[in-house]
Amino acid sequence: MNTRSTLLAAASCALLVHISPVQGQVVANRAISVPAQGATYADIADLVVISPLILDAQIRKVTKLPETQTLGVPANIQRVVIDADVTSLIRGADGFAARARFLLDVPKDAKGKIPKLQKRRYFLLGSKVAGTPGMLKLSRPDALVEWSAENDATLRAITREAVQVDAPQAVSGISGAFHTQGTVLGEGETQIFLRTGSGQPISVSVLSRPGQAKRWAVSTGDVIDESAVAPSRNTLLWYRLACSLPRTLDPRLVESGEAKDIANAQTDYRFVVESLGPCGRTRPVTAAGQ
Repeated sequence: MNTRSTLLAAASCALLVHISPVQGQVVANRAISVPAQGATYADIADLVVISPLILDAQIRKVTKLPETQTLGVPANIQRVVIDADVTSLIRGADGFAARARFLLDVPKDAKGKIPKLQKRRYFLLGSKVAGTPGMLKLSRPDALVEWSAENDATLRAITREAVQVDAPQAVSGISGAFHTQGTVLGEGETQIFLRTGSGQPISVSVLSRPGQAKRWAVSTGDVIDESAVAPSRNTLLWYRLACSLPRTLDPRLVESGEAKDIANAQTDYRFVVESLGPCGRTRPVTAAGQ
């Protein structure tokens, strides 16, 4: 084995040792990146929220790994080592090297070829490999976002929200709900309390008044915020709700247990889900903690 092959083998082994279980799942017949055009907010947010490191980089070199280093990789997938020049650090503590190296599984075409990746610009989303400067572990097998002005603006906006101390966390379910009847016919309020992985309190309130349009709002603190409003579409809070909330409210979660209160709470919950609209995700989610 020559010097170049020895260095390449060492680098690929270092990446393989630190590869996560999710990243290790080879996904055939899937694009390697979020495309430059037509990407949705959710497609990009899915990657940003799980990635402590985000780089803007241009691919310099693509090196195919030999079969001896790709055991278990399907025949229609080519595992490669990517070397990329880092243009800028968008997210990440303590900076990053001027050049990044990472593993990538690239689907082959009908002729057994892979697309030309050199000189293409991508956002790389992942984490550092401990003890190996310049090595990057992708958050998912396809945790790349192809650069475009639109993707740049969306990714940076999501990142600005995601790094805030009080950034909305992933919603894991509904912990409870109740409906309170008002003093006049047609008046009432529903409160819905959500579970998050971090324990961050998030609650949804829906207010109904005769002769007025139904209104809803979200609070992200221990105390219900009277000035709270519904989240705007394509914001991190909207994404957390639209992409994670169950489609229906389980009647067992409504505290009073009265049929009328349950019906009103479910109606209000359905109003919230319809107001949020579809999540818009077009790529399968393969990592936990979204």
